[in-house]
Amino acid sequence: MVDNVTKSSSKILGVGSYLPSEVVDNLKLSEKVDTSDEWITSRTGIKARRIANEKEATSDLAVKAAQNALIDAGLTAQDIDLIIVATITPDMAFPSTACLIQHKLGIPKVASFDIEAACSGFLYALDVADGMLSSNRYKCVLVVGAEKLSSIMDWEDRTTCVLFGDGAGAAILSNAGSGSQLIGFKSGADGSNPNLLYQPAGGSLLPASQDSLSSRGHFLKMNGREIFKSAVRVMERASRELLEAHGFTENDVDHVIPHQANARIVESLSQRLEIPLGKFFCNLDKYGNTSAASIPIALDEARKSLILKKGQLGLFVAFGAGLTWSAVLVRF
Repeated sequence: MVDNVTKSSSKILGVGSYLPSEVVDNLKLSEKVDTSDEWITSRTGIKARRIANEKEATSDLAVKAAQNALIDAGLTAQDIDLIIVATITPDMAFPSTACLIQHKLGIPKVASFDIEAACSGFLYALDVADGMLSSNRYKCVLVVGAEKLSSIMDWEDRTTCVLFGDGAGAAILSNAGSGSQLIGFKSGADGSNPNLLYQPAGGSLLPASQDSLSSRGHFLKMNGREIFKSAVRVMERASRELLEAHGFTENDVDHVIPHQANARIVESLSQRLEIPLGKFFCNLDKYGNTSAASIPIALDEARKSLILKKGQLGLFVAFGAGLTWSAVLVRF
């Protein structure tokens, strides 16, 4: 096997996830939104989603996922020397959600920061964590993808509010110990059309004002049709380029864990990559799109289902607002 890029030395020592307790299925949602179970299911594949309560912040979801990941890795908070959190729904603009998690977990005063790459965020964070581990300045990294998307949903817009849910997933990375070996990464972005998926107000361009509130500018906006076309294209390209760079073909892939956004997107990606749909792990029907949390939640469920066998090759692939994309290869 020819490898023309640098190999990662990082391993995933443990994973964990957390979902809020409230289940909002399509029938329940249709009581407050002009929609139906048939309309949502046929267009997205989503049957339900989890919604955090008013007292649960993104950091609270993240802490519970992190605790489960630490247990899975057989480690304690004292073993962590770096925290990276991927989220587009931080508790507040600053300080970072990572800093809040560091305090809530009782982790020593280690480097902690957030990154924002939307639904690609967790894979971007894995990429960043791998690079920082390779410097040998860090030994054990907590990587979290966490979102409370219900806090930025426009519940009067049935084209978007039916798609998203809340949740968190986490992974512990290290160059030492035994675990799933990260092989390589392929990330990118195209910022030429940010209005495909964005939250217009609340930043320096459109600070909070009475006008921004009345225009509902603080809610998520999306051009679903264009996002669909872009998503499939960029995920296919990133996957093919990553596999080729490491001397693999699509036939070598045993499992694909894609970003959980839309069943039709997953089906189209399967067809374009010519990887059987049966190799794709999906829990979209239960949780909807949880943005940066979707892949680590799915990874945790796939591991618990015992379908991931030692020595098998896994492909994680995502797209998100930006437009961002990322693919990761792992040997379970």
